[in-house]
Amino acid sequence: MSLKEYYELRERTNRRLEYMNGVVCMTPSTSTKHQRISGRMYVELFHFFEGTDCEVFHAPFDVELQRDDIQEQHIVIPDLSIICDKEGLQDQKYIGVPTWIIEILSPSNQSHDLVFKLNIYMRYGVKEYWIVNPMLNSIQVYALNEKGQYDQMEVMKEKGNVRSFVFPQFSVDVTKIFS
Repeated sequence: MSLKEYYELRERTNRRLEYMNGVVCMTPSTSTKHQRISGRMYVELFHFFEGTDCEVFHAPFDVELQRDDIQEQHIVIPDLSIICDKEGLQDQKYIGVPTWIIEILSPSNQSHDLVFKLNIYMRYGVKEYWIVNPMLNSIQVYALNEKGQYDQMEVMKEKGNVRSFVFPQFSVDVTKIFS
């Protein structure tokens, strides 16, 4: 499917659709637990970034990944995006590469977020990627290394503080996120 056809399809439906280099993927509706986790994370991030050059956006908000050296076309709807380069902000979407993306897993999209999106975000240069797993009450933290590859920096399950490696002053209590 062309990008033009994708946008035409989006106009005819209220479903959450992502575009992965010609393939359209439907993202599942979120559960109550997913919404609670997303809301708690958003509040923590909103307060942390308030008054800074970065801003947090929550789904549904389109991110059209774009880098000069990559010709593929991907439009994703991350659960949370931290955008520090605001030049790409438009009325309906962001075009560019967010600094940090957080995805909250659903039972039906685990492999999509754990493998497919992880590799796309790494290739585009998203500096930090968190995978929040409500089924295991865990958070996995990935950060780009000097070779442009993700290193798993931390895995926190059920309790403890997990911190950002791009924004080391930010940490969050895992118990509060999953309670």
